[in-house]
Amino acid sequence: MLFRQLLDPETSTYTYLVADPIFGEAALIDPVLEQVDRDLTLVKELGLTLTHVLETHVHADHVTGAGLLRERTGCQVVASMKGASCVNVHVRHGEQVRVGGLAFWVLATPGHTDDSLSYLVGDCLFTGDALLVRGTGRTDFQNGDAGQLYDSITRVLFLLPDETRVYPAHDYQGRMMTTLGEEKRFNPRLAGKDRAAFIQLMSGLHLPPPRNLELAVSANRACGLPAELSQH
Repeated sequence: MLFRQLLDPETSTYTYLVADPIFGEAALIDPVLEQVDRDLTLVKELGLTLTHVLETHVHADHVTGAGLLRERTGCQVVASMKGASCVNVHVRHGEQVRVGGLAFWVLATPGHTDDSLSYLVGDCLFTGDALLVRGTGRTDFQNGDAGQLYDSITRVLFLLPDETRVYPAHDYQGRMMTTLGEEKRFNPRLAGKDRAAFIQLMSGLHLPPPRNLELAVSANRACGLPAELSQH
């Protein structure tokens, strides 16, 4: 498996390139609109064909590059059944997306948003905003639900092996990855807390809204393109 972690510094968003070099097929997870040229250049340099874009959820802090990537490459855009209607493939928990010889297992992990997904390929887990490095996604908009997020993390993600490597959609302190075992032990929002304590903690965060909330959510429901261009 070929793997690259890419950063959009403006929004601290991680985009992941995951590819099967034998088949020459690649997927991008959570691409950012402003970084499409960078990402396509890397795909070309590595001799790959972009076949899939995998969205973890409808983002509220940046505009996705999914629609433009599809327009320029013909790739398939994948998201939750509860996500944007403009995607090519809507997936459910337990389904599989094949990229060359790689199998991406779909895990429904709602709570940050109602459409949140994680993707597991090998021992790499791409968690979007559900589980972060020493943190979790917020739950105060887009049908977020703190109890649901606690269940997603503890009853879905934490059932995977402790050695599973976690790659989130964001980190604001330069941390690139973690493991499930580390998060069980050290995540201050989760370690030693039951469901009620987690819900209470999340309800008291009182975070300001993301700077681009209204623009990003509206654009991302159209795959990052104007509505007339997003239906493929």
